[in-house]
Amino acid sequence: MNISELGEFGLISRLTKDIKPKNESTKYGVGDDCAVVHYPDKEVLITTDMLMERVHFDLTYTDMRHLGYKSAMVNISDIFAMNGTPRQLTVSLALSKRFTVEDVEMFYEGLRMACDKWNVDIVGGDTTSSYTGLAISITCIGEADKDEIIYRNGAKETDLVCVSGDLGAAYMGLQLLEREKSVYYQQVNEARKKGDQKALKELAQFQPEFAGKEYLLQRQLQAEARGDIIRRLHEAGIRPTAMMDISDGLSSERMPHLREKPADRLSDSGNGRGTKHERDHMRTQRRRRLRAALHRADRRLRKDRSTGRCKTDRTYHQRKPWNCPRDQRRQRV
Repeated sequence: MNISELGEFGLISRLTKDIKPKNESTKYGVGDDCAVVHYPDKEVLITTDMLMERVHFDLTYTDMRHLGYKSAMVNISDIFAMNGTPRQLTVSLALSKRFTVEDVEMFYEGLRMACDKWNVDIVGGDTTSSYTGLAISITCIGEADKDEIIYRNGAKETDLVCVSGDLGAAYMGLQLLEREKSVYYQQVNEARKKGDQKALKELAQFQPEFAGKEYLLQRQLQAEARGDIIRRLHEAGIRPTAMMDISDGLSSERMPHLREKPADRLSDSGNGRGTKHERDHMRTQRRRRLRAALHRADRRLRKDRSTGRCKTDRTYHQRKPWNCPRDQRRQRV
């Protein structure tokens, strides 16, 4: 069914008609101009993430149900990273004409699966049209005791840096998906060039080679918020000095955040010393750059000596060999 047949309000009504609040802090959810939430004795945590088609996800190999699940989880994960409890969620979608009502229902099905897993209420959002594909904006609201909130800048020297899960599995899953996508389109292009209609019909049933790689695909397509880690820490009586979410990847997060204050991060003038791993890595990189620069300079010097020219400040002057006549010397230009 086309979305235009229902209209914006008809679509919202169809998607949210069965949503019932589960949290006491949710006083009023979908159905009015605003949602109403109440946190009398808690601090309120708010996080927002935006996902853009062809930037953060590819619908060639990502179905709408998995996309909805992952979109909710990356926001819920931010609340857990502050040692909080997620309670409410709002979702806004910008949809192009190629999406049907059934597509959006599949997205909400995955969204609700993620919310039901962590007892989160969907309390509002918005929908609009788009000329550039699908855009998703989700805001998650959580709660935490004032003394229990854990910030990024609480790390101290000699602290042990730990990660949950096995890093790199989601990236490997992405590489597998991109590889099979490339193989598929390569075969399609070859069949089109040859005008082979039979091959094109067979490619409509193309099956990628993912045997034995299911775990990697799951890590990429079905991300999980590690609320179980927070629960285990609470049960063990362990309070970390700092935590941060790395659902965007470890390389995208600057490790000095574990030592910087928020104001320092905004001004990019943090006073944190970073981690030992990072300091060692930076020293190694500096050594490599220095060696490369020295090697280039040595090669340039040897070349200049062989030609009798020396390059300095974008100008050239002739270095006169001791056995050269004075009139062969070229002045600086």
